[in-house]
Amino acid sequence: MTARVPTELLASMMQSARQRTLELIEGLSAEQLIGPKMPILNPIQWEIGHVAWFYEHFILRREYGAEPLLERGDDLYDSIAIAHDTRWDLPLYSMADLRDYMAAVQDAALARLGPGAASERDSYLYQFTIFHEDMHDEAFTWARQTLAYPTPHFAPDGLRAAHIPVNGTLPGDAAIPGGVLRMGAERNAGFLFDNEKYAHDVVVAPYQMARAAVTNAEFAAFVEDGGYQTRSLWDADGWTWREGEGAAHPVYWREDTSGGWQMRSFENWLPLPPDRAVIHVNWYEANAYCRWAGRRLPSEAEWEFAATMRPGNDGALIKTRYPWGDAAPTASHANLDGYALGCVDVADYPAGDNPWGCRQLIGNVWEWTSDTFGPFAGFSPDDYREYSEPLFGSTKVLRGGAWTTRSRLASGLYRNYFGPDRRDVLAGFRTCALD
Repeated sequence: MTARVPTELLASMMQSARQRTLELIEGLSAEQLIGPKMPILNPIQWEIGHVAWFYEHFILRREYGAEPLLERGDDLYDSIAIAHDTRWDLPLYSMADLRDYMAAVQDAALARLGPGAASERDSYLYQFTIFHEDMHDEAFTWARQTLAYPTPHFAPDGLRAAHIPVNGTLPGDAAIPGGVLRMGAERNAGFLFDNEKYAHDVVVAPYQMARAAVTNAEFAAFVEDGGYQTRSLWDADGWTWREGEGAAHPVYWREDTSGGWQMRSFENWLPLPPDRAVIHVNWYEANAYCRWAGRRLPSEAEWEFAATMRPGNDGALIKTRYPWGDAAPTASHANLDGYALGCVDVADYPAGDNPWGCRQLIGNVWEWTSDTFGPFAGFSPDDYREYSEPLFGSTKVLRGGAWTTRSRLASGLYRNYFGPDRRDVLAGFRTCALD
């Protein structure tokens, strides 16, 4: 059952998401807004039209029966019906027309929100469509990184407390006691995604989990020790991928003239920051590193246990939404919302620790788990039927959120999923000791 959300809050969230979208297309040329045809990206000019169409389709038209605002909208922006490879060749609306359309859709959606709290149905639909825009904003961010576009500028969209960074590493493991995990979302959660249906008991054995994500320096040691050339460190699919790509190091790294490493952040090449979490590595690379280090990836259940379980006042384990409890993330808890414009050192954000000393389970980098994405026993698709189901069985689960993930979206329950070959996404990983 979706909790009723104040309409003022829904309006603020919608305006915040739209501000970020406009910031991410700001300063891009007509050529950059289309970009090269790539299987991992969409044309940005197509994608922003899709984001606005999504609100119109699910709220204005399907829920309230409004007439279409664009003559060709359904023919252009339905991502299920429009084949990916054709999106560069479509007769897209101009940017001027798209900006007008985006504003018209938002104005119409906001006009339907009266005073007080929205209905349960509107609370669900508005949150889901806002989160959909948040997800595409993250995709716009990694598209700008992939294509070496200029670094975006993100202005605050509300009051934001100052954060004093903590530099350095955080070595060692945390001893996680294990126990019974209510994995997934309860039926009475205020909001949930269909792939979180529903909470079910999973017994998690005690395990040792790294207190922090793998750093650039740690991953560089793997690279320099011949990790990418050692066949025994890779499974069959991973080795096929590595050979096909000719991969010898993370995708946005290069050796500098002194024999060290540089990494590209948007359009800028910088000295590799040793203590920041490694990012833009795929599931195959993460597993090869684990074999080299004599470690393993956490299971999805182990990750969720670490991110949501804690001893209660009576010592019995209870479940919370975040590693630090149920309080919503603030600027002191996690590297979220994009303002850092990249990863931070893994020692940063101690206020976000779980009870056993694991840091940055939320924010900084999405973390690969060992599991293939699949349904829980209570799964059923929601309004956007294609949100999860088509990706079951073919993608791997990531948890936690990255530096650009919106804090309103991130939690210890949120399940992200990408193919094991994807290294454009904002993914890193942490390890566990072998059993």
